[in-house]
Amino acid sequence: MTPLLRAEHLRFAWPGGRPLFDGFSLALGPGLTWVTGDDGCGKSTLLSLLAGAQTPQAGRLWAAGHWADEDPVAYRRQVFWIDPQTEAHDALPAAGYLEGVSAHWPGLSDAALADLVDGFGLAEHLHKPLYMLSTGSRRKVWLTAALAAGAPVTLIDQPFAALDAPSARFLADCLTEVAEHPRRAWVVADHAAPPNTPEGLILSLSGT
Repeated sequence: MTPLLRAEHLRFAWPGGRPLFDGFSLALGPGLTWVTGDDGCGKSTLLSLLAGAQTPQAGRLWAAGHWADEDPVAYRRQVFWIDPQTEAHDALPAAGYLEGVSAHWPGLSDAALADLVDGFGLAEHLHKPLYMLSTGSRRKVWLTAALAAGAPVTLIDQPFAALDAPSARFLADCLTEVAEHPRRAWVVADHAAPPNTPEGLILSLSGT
């Protein structure tokens, strides 16, 4: 397996807290990996570190040929991630945010984008500013961007949170499809992986 994402000996602790990671390493190739564990074990923090949004106190990150400490801009171009709690894009209409994603990620598929907007039922919301959308609809916008962007590495945090049942089923089908992708890596964090997920696709943070 040729990895698309590597973490080497990461150490990270929030100020005044115990280390969440100390000597943590991983190497992930194409396909889907589920990061699982209880609340507070570091799932979201790990995605933030892998995205380059947080800086580890020690260790290195590499994605698709680029080291984060050597060229952070090039590194972040390999990794798609958005904090699902962000308010940074609130003033934009949903369509405007997705257009910005298209400009930043040249590998974005317009056909995939259209299919995802349809699958998540977003068409009627595209003209609305993001701050006007429900939590579930905002999450559908983030998921649409993540699934369409075409990044070598895609990170998704708690993908099913606040989704209605049809959207959750649609997302589950999308994740089943990307699990077989030969050239892209997907890292999805949630409390548990779906039933019947092979153990080799699960990275449990419990006890780390």
